[in-house]
Amino acid sequence: MSDPEIVDIVSRSPLFHDVTPKARDAFIANGRLHQAAQGAFIFHQGEPADVFYIIISGEVKLLQVTPEGEQVILHYFGSGDGLGIIVVLGSMDYPASAQAVEECQLLAWDWETARQLMLQYPQLAFNGMELVAHRFANLQHQFQELSTQRVEQRIALAVLRLVRQFGKKIPEGVLIDMPLSREDLAQMTGTNLYNVSRILRRWEQAGFVNIGRKRVVLCQPHELVLISEGLTKQND
Repeated sequence: MSDPEIVDIVSRSPLFHDVTPKARDAFIANGRLHQAAQGAFIFHQGEPADVFYIIISGEVKLLQVTPEGEQVILHYFGSGDGLGIIVVLGSMDYPASAQAVEECQLLAWDWETARQLMLQYPQLAFNGMELVAHRFANLQHQFQELSTQRVEQRIALAVLRLVRQFGKKIPEGVLIDMPLSREDLAQMTGTNLYNVSRILRRWEQAGFVNIGRKRVVLCQPHELVLISEGLTKQND
């Protein structure tokens, strides 16, 4: 991937909103390229938060292990998204782990480099704090979903979020253009593999989705919107 392509991808990150080209270019110039193989962990929950990343290519899932040992997927990130933005707060641990869904290329900045650049260009620090606040608000919203919404509604919401991030139009409908398993959906929605399989099978029989191995196509997205909003009868 060429330098102009990397600059274009990194520039899409909210970290660079209202940042001057000079500040953006200085930040990018101080980053180092990092490769992560499929399945590799970029950082682990509980480790010191000392590196910040922006994804250049590939997808990454953010996951957390509960005190009971269960794994929960908090979010998926793709090209242009930042990882480990908690580093801007300093002296903290990563609250979750980041794992490559497929082979990834990332730009990385250690804490000291990021800190010096944010002191030099305060808009970067302000944007970093906004990113932390936005991520926290999203987590609060997801926890609210877990406590107030039925299983089918939660799965529909999770699928629609992935469509907004990774949706790709194809003749059949809208493909979630990343590997996605039933187990992933179960971990995203606080349910089990049986419930996810049962609900996806019902949707497929109704013609709402087409399910393959780690492949989900929405054939009638509006039907999932209705389910997500609680506007259809649910059987879970």
